[in-house]
Amino acid sequence: MDLGLNGKVAMVGGASKGIGFNVARLLAKEGVSVAISSRDEAAIQAAKRQIEAETAGARVLATAADLSKGDAIDGWLAATMEEFGGVDLLFTNTGGPPGGVFNDFNDADWQAGFDLLVMSVIRMTRGVYPSMRARDGGAIVMSTSSSVKEPIPNLTLSTVLRASVSALAKTLANEWAGDNIRVNQIVPGRILTDRIRTMDQARAEKSGQSIEELRRQSERTIPLGRIGDPEEYASGAVFLFSEAASYITGATLQVDGGLIRSVM
Repeated sequence: MDLGLNGKVAMVGGASKGIGFNVARLLAKEGVSVAISSRDEAAIQAAKRQIEAETAGARVLATAADLSKGDAIDGWLAATMEEFGGVDLLFTNTGGPPGGVFNDFNDADWQAGFDLLVMSVIRMTRGVYPSMRARDGGAIVMSTSSSVKEPIPNLTLSTVLRASVSALAKTLANEWAGDNIRVNQIVPGRILTDRIRTMDQARAEKSGQSIEELRRQSERTIPLGRIGDPEEYASGAVFLFSEAASYITGATLQVDGGLIRSVM
């Protein structure tokens, strides 16, 4: 199937590894020019080289940017506009805040989490809007968490703040439909990213169980019986960007192997 993405320009956050990297890589394979960012200069440049090597010359711009900072997002957007002349697609994605329960966090923790998870998305979407409107439309995919459906124990910051991003996705889908800008949310279940590996390691140390046993326990809660691969999640995002999803906006796509039990 021709996904209708060839020649478009995408910005992909948190793209040095895991979910963001795989989204950028799959978009590049579809002929999309990709502007990628992460905090680590060496890591994002390595991601650029790998994508270029796998795609035989895709156009890739790599920018080191802390997406919790407004000036960093402005700089990334400016570099993208200078290199590619506009933006058609945006994948909002950052790392997650620290784990913990409500009483673990003070005001500074909440503000840092808000800047990382909510303001980053607000700033990115606000930044690309003029270009998408001038180019007669675009598509935004916001990566959130299964916690927008079911709160996750010991992830209070993430659970509360990602719900705001979910609300923003639905709000912008309504407000920007007249500009032919589609906005959708994509929700992971257990996808084997570095964050999941780190969380599993912490759980193993606390419980005295092996990581392998904890993984088997997790897999038993997933109807498809396994943890997802980042490329499987990225494939869902690429679909939402594509012409195959041209009549989909304001939607939530769960890529979870059936893990989320909610009806809606």
